[in-house]
Amino acid sequence: MAVSIVLFTRDLRVHDNPALTGAFREAEQVVPLFVLDTELLTKVRQAPNRVRFLIAALSELDAELRARGGRLIIRHGRVADEVEQVARQAGAQSVHMAADVTTYSSGRESALRQRLSTLDCHLHTHTASITAVDPGAVLPDTGRSHYAIFTPYFRRWLDTPMRRPLPPPDRLTVPRVDSLPLPDPAELCDGPGSPQLSVGGESTGRKLLEHWLSGPVTHYERTKDLPAADGTSGLSPYLHFGCLSPAEVVARTDASDAGGHAFVRQVAWRDFYHQVLADRPEVADVDYRAAYEPWRTDPHAVAAWRAGRTGYPMVDAGMRQLLAEGWMPGRARLVAASFLVKTLRVDWRGGARHFERWLVDADIANNRMNWQWMAGTGTDTRSSRVLNPLRQADRFDPEGEYVRRWLPELAELPGAEIHRPWRAGMLAGDYPPPIVEFNGM
Repeated sequence: MAVSIVLFTRDLRVHDNPALTGAFREAEQVVPLFVLDTELLTKVRQAPNRVRFLIAALSELDAELRARGGRLIIRHGRVADEVEQVARQAGAQSVHMAADVTTYSSGRESALRQRLSTLDCHLHTHTASITAVDPGAVLPDTGRSHYAIFTPYFRRWLDTPMRRPLPPPDRLTVPRVDSLPLPDPAELCDGPGSPQLSVGGESTGRKLLEHWLSGPVTHYERTKDLPAADGTSGLSPYLHFGCLSPAEVVARTDASDAGGHAFVRQVAWRDFYHQVLADRPEVADVDYRAAYEPWRTDPHAVAAWRAGRTGYPMVDAGMRQLLAEGWMPGRARLVAASFLVKTLRVDWRGGARHFERWLVDADIANNRMNWQWMAGTGTDTRSSRVLNPLRQADRFDPEGEYVRRWLPELAELPGAEIHRPWRAGMLAGDYPPPIVEFNGM
């Protein structure tokens, strides 16, 4: 009897999962496998929010598989070792997995191919699973292997045919294979993480998607930059872990509506950065463009930034939300990032690592390339862009609602006065004075 393995990585779902569909169509029996990779776990030990979300997502994936007669097989170790052992135990002829773009995933794929070749077991990778469109499917006419500017990429991306979402298998038959229980997150990471972190998986993500598409998405263009409005979808963690398919999200969104178009554009940004990273994997750590001026070292200022104690409420509110929820809206991310790299002139890599420590949706492609975009070393050519936190506050939080939510020590200040607490005579013991000066103080 033919047996195939589907190796789940960043595609923790049964709906619209090309790797799962490929394994199901190829064999009478399927082994749904996830390896708690010791190499990756070492890297995320200081990122408890992502670990907690991962375990919740795996639990919901197991429930989805059990509803179809299957179950999730859990192994712990090096991926090549564990997949080889499962392939031998189950007598598998093939392994299916999602294609990915990071340096680590490329090395993982090479190691798997080499190991499985000794068993006469074939490895199949499936594109357009982690992204809506395969990174190699949207190429410029110039002959370059990736777009360097988003706008022309987006135009071509919109014209690129996307595959139709795939239905989940009706029924799965899983052979006898040894499995470990899902561990408690505390076993895999240091510290409890954010106290208000929300976790989930495919079933939770699909409910959120249904709600989002039922109406809130139509307001997205108007509210996405207003942090107090909670006008974003909140789906980024589910896309990061693959609990939702980006291809299905795009297929189900009405892009003819202004809000839907703006939302789909954000999914395209995600694909864009995956294409850049696929072609130039070194930019996860190396400047895409040379830095405009040398970086500074200022540990006291960085500590204030991390703690949400810079004296600029718009910056601090975002950083406090990050610590409390493991998430922050896009506008807050931009303001906080600009303050670190453009005002304090601190290397973007330090900011990226701090975000990856706390953000539950910390994706290498998007996080690193967005930091480079703000630092002026990325694909964007406007390297001089600086976001003044006072002007940003006046424009995007005019009544101080967002700041008031996350800085309770300033809650009594009325309206927009909250953005300049020094004018109200706020004592340094209650809230710090600004650590640098800006126009508009």
